[in-house]
Amino acid sequence: MTEVKRVNLLQRLFPSVLSGILLGVPAAVGAALLVAIWYPENYDAQVVAAYSAWTLFFFVGIGAFNGVARWGFARRDATPAEELYLAGKGQGFWRYFRYTTDHKVVGMQYLFTVLIMFFLGSMGAFLIRLEQSRPGAVFLNPSTYNTIVGMHGILMIAATVVMISGPFGNFVLPIMIGARDMAFPRLNALSYWLLFAAIPVFFSTMLLGGFPTGWTGYAPLSVQELTPGMDAYCFTIILFAISTTVAALNIVTTVLVFRARGMTWGRLPIFVWGVLLSVVLGLTAFPSFLMSQVMVVMDRVFQTSFFVASFGGSNWLYEHMFWFMGHPEVYVIALPAMAVAAEVTSVFTRKPVFGYRMMIGSLAGISVLSVLVWGHHLYTSGSAGALNSPYMLDTELISVPTGVFFLGIIGTLWRGKIWMAVPLLFVAGMLVNFVIGGVTGIYLADLPTDEILHGGMFVTAHFHFTLVGSMVFGFFAGLYYWFPKMLGRRLNPVLGRLHFWLFEIGFLGTFLSLFYAGLQGEPRWSANVAPPYAVPNLVASLFAILIAASVFILVCNVVMTLLVGERAQANEWGARTLEWMVPTPVPLENFEHLPEVKDLPYDYASPAPVAVEMPAVLPSTPRDYHLPASLTDGDRTETTLESPLEN
Repeated sequence: MTEVKRVNLLQRLFPSVLSGILLGVPAAVGAALLVAIWYPENYDAQVVAAYSAWTLFFFVGIGAFNGVARWGFARRDATPAEELYLAGKGQGFWRYFRYTTDHKVVGMQYLFTVLIMFFLGSMGAFLIRLEQSRPGAVFLNPSTYNTIVGMHGILMIAATVVMISGPFGNFVLPIMIGARDMAFPRLNALSYWLLFAAIPVFFSTMLLGGFPTGWTGYAPLSVQELTPGMDAYCFTIILFAISTTVAALNIVTTVLVFRARGMTWGRLPIFVWGVLLSVVLGLTAFPSFLMSQVMVVMDRVFQTSFFVASFGGSNWLYEHMFWFMGHPEVYVIALPAMAVAAEVTSVFTRKPVFGYRMMIGSLAGISVLSVLVWGHHLYTSGSAGALNSPYMLDTELISVPTGVFFLGIIGTLWRGKIWMAVPLLFVAGMLVNFVIGGVTGIYLADLPTDEILHGGMFVTAHFHFTLVGSMVFGFFAGLYYWFPKMLGRRLNPVLGRLHFWLFEIGFLGTFLSLFYAGLQGEPRWSANVAPPYAVPNLVASLFAILIAASVFILVCNVVMTLLVGERAQANEWGARTLEWMVPTPVPLENFEHLPEVKDLPYDYASPAPVAVEMPAVLPSTPRDYHLPASLTDGDRTETTLESPLEN
């Protein structure tokens, strides 16, 4: 292919995120002023018009519609050089701020956006623990506190939904299945920039009075005379839901169509199965949440009455639409994190995945059962009481395939030649935390005990153990595992271990204390901690300092690694999946010659270097991967493996 010529500064800057902002912000202001002339009293209409104009003109500014315009006006197709430029060739570091179609660039964009979202969300959590450290609303007034709780919740939920399918699903998954790119590269870029466009909309709620509904945004409270900050909440969800839908369709099509020769459904890596089932589940659940927010916006702007009972609406309608997303969403987050744990465990025990087909069946079983569990959130609402027993049964049944999957991970660990590197350390923490989260979830699944615990701090501690203690730990396992392939440098393992232990000790201290407070009867959503619950909340807040310290350790590790970190090998861990069989950095089209898959990539007892054929890619001489001696003695694992091309 023809190399792209170096471009001048103006061509680098435009179109890009800079031109998108320069066009989107004035358009938003102009749209708000124009609507204000016609409807001076309808502030919601003005805000929604501003957000709509921001989104449309931001995408015009970053060049998202250039290809559509070329097609619509019957202009010639892009030349090979223009396609390379669109993919990021010749743009250097600035390609990460452009509408770029290379799936690896999109994966990097997702990765650093997720890390920033986690950082900001954790700062919100620290503010919550600061307020809860003493009785009385000392630091924040109740309205501000509720807004921070809501912003923390939405920010962290959004980050966890995309934390694996966004960065690793874009960067790693196409290479892992032997593809040269995603099925729809332009839609791939669109999914990321929709997420990016939602972030300033979300934070603008702080300038518009906030939203004191909490992260659930319950109607009819959300359609009453609240500040326009509620519109920011709704519009953020709309953009985010469209983003995840576009991304999910792209991933599903890529896996269906672009798999390498020989990669049958029975040879897909577990990580691919986890991401695929996750996004299919998201396609099932997220449209409900999207439409609920469209209906709230219509109630606020056009005075419809979807959720206002006095005009024929129903508040139960919102609860069902929200939780039809809200609990399958837990498994949208869980499935890829669990799959990451299985991949990492196999690599760092030098063993095949224990019960591969059993674990795939477990993921599929979770996907099916998870669309029926949302009703347990409505036990105390009075809605559909006759269905409480089926909801309770289904919620309990879903623990069976979940337990089977984690038993498969334990089976992989059993008698393995364990290399306790940082990724496996986070998997171990994930197992411990998930047991606690799973056992405590049984009490919330059963109607009699849920009626006692519902709406209390026990619930808060439970879902933090499930989402953060389990699934975010899975994300960190994947981060430390794939960071050398994505960035070409090794994260410092000493700082990585410090990050883990500070996070794990701080997390256990914080949320075990909140379990105790919940059992004593402390309610959620209250800025004013009553004196009987002061001690456990103070203990939780003190341990939260360790969590905050672990966040800063991670930030320091990433920054130091990018600046002065040691360069990674092409196959940093001696793994056998396809992403480790290509050079680092990964070439633009991933493979010089497309591979042909021969078997599963988990047979570490095999003398063959990989279970694929990759002509002209694998050299004939072995390369030392510096594996620990405990992994290389005996008859299970060879000291050296044939490697990809040199970096």
